[in-house]
Amino acid sequence: MKRLTHEVQKKTVGLIVDRIMSEKNPEDRRKSLKHLSFVMEHLFGDLFEKESFEEARRLIDEDGKWFHFLDHALNTLNPNIVKTAVMDLGFEAGFYGLRARNAAKAKYHCNIPWAILFDPTSACNMHCIGCWAAEYGHTLNLSFDVMDKIVTQGKELGCHFYLLTGGEPLVRKADIIRLCRKHPDCEFHAFTNGTLIDDAFCHEVTDVGNLSFSLSVEGYREVNDSRRGAGHFDKVMHAMDLLREHGIVFGTSICYIRKNIETVTSDDFLDLLIRKGAYFTWYFHYMPVGNDASPDLMPTKEQRACMVRRVREIRSVKGGKPIFAIDFQNDGQYIDGCVAGGRNYCHINPNGDVEPCVFIHYSSANIKNQSLLECLQQPLFKEYAKGQPFNHNHLRPCPMLENPQYLAAMVKRSGAKSTDLISPESAEHLCAKCKEYAKQWQPVADTLWKEIQEKGKHDIEQKKDPLPKCG
Repeated sequence: MKRLTHEVQKKTVGLIVDRIMSEKNPEDRRKSLKHLSFVMEHLFGDLFEKESFEEARRLIDEDGKWFHFLDHALNTLNPNIVKTAVMDLGFEAGFYGLRARNAAKAKYHCNIPWAILFDPTSACNMHCIGCWAAEYGHTLNLSFDVMDKIVTQGKELGCHFYLLTGGEPLVRKADIIRLCRKHPDCEFHAFTNGTLIDDAFCHEVTDVGNLSFSLSVEGYREVNDSRRGAGHFDKVMHAMDLLREHGIVFGTSICYIRKNIETVTSDDFLDLLIRKGAYFTWYFHYMPVGNDASPDLMPTKEQRACMVRRVREIRSVKGGKPIFAIDFQNDGQYIDGCVAGGRNYCHINPNGDVEPCVFIHYSSANIKNQSLLECLQQPLFKEYAKGQPFNHNHLRPCPMLENPQYLAAMVKRSGAKSTDLISPESAEHLCAKCKEYAKQWQPVADTLWKEIQEKGKHDIEQKKDPLPKCG
């Protein structure tokens, strides 16, 4: 009966999505989008606040930036890409999967993630300065059977969204396409340097429909290539051209450090990404992970404060840019702080170790010889569940970067070990590198958080001041 209900609901939503995609008149499409919102509220209204659906309809009604953004995407992207993304990432992962995850969390008394990030391989055709993945070396791989196990067991718990990194995940692109075909009810998203994307691969991606990309870029040619190697900037620009021409969803993955933060948030740089066809940009705060990592690369407290405002202004309803900006470290206010340890996501490295976060390399569970559920029930993940949120100021979410006193204690209590097979780093050594940064950031973050609480979390997004520079 449960399966039948799922299929009926999925069919209903799919028919409405087909109608939305077939509409050419913006007003007709607007009406169909609003109809979809009412149907989703009827099916899943118990899982979300009523205001969430009302806000969605308000944005549809407004002849504003985000409706035009969506309308452009529906007119531009490959139809199979659009339909599959809506059904897999929207219906399966965002709505139906949430009900399943809530039930699994109550039954098994542990965090159940919305997304699982795993590394098909540690191999990479590049060696970027400061890349945390390089610490693993280049000889580790998850077999296809292990990757299939992750997804199969994840779906049983309600997880339908899988992120792929490495190494360079597209070293294994044949197996990734095979995985996409076997699990058409899941969305896959690869963080890639872009150099292995070619025309033939794009045809395979449009055929499966359930694979999208974040392309790594750290600025313009000179700065980007100084970290990623000569010629990378031109190769990633070419990859963007191919993805755009084939109507494939993609965005960028940008690590911001002290030296590039102004460039990668500038109007000119964002305009370049938009012209190339990027729909979103992930910003990742540099993390001093690894024995040789340099804390000097971390942004100053002034630069980070600027990022809090700048990212919100980029994606603001009025003004900003027609690209959806996400800041992994500064958007904790929208997801109640730290998402790691299986609360919303976890990481599986190419050796199979199941870690709380892509930046936290400690574990006592391995997917190769344990079930996914057993890995999610490991002591370190339970420590995360007990401690979250690690700070009620969600501009200070991380138990390593902003609250370093927590991570070392959790690793010690849980008995977790370093998963770095090349140069193991103790949690005490890692957290020691963050103490001064955390001390400097706290008063600035507290001031910003107070402003957000007093004025409302959306008010900071809609300031009329000129967009700030983060230099």
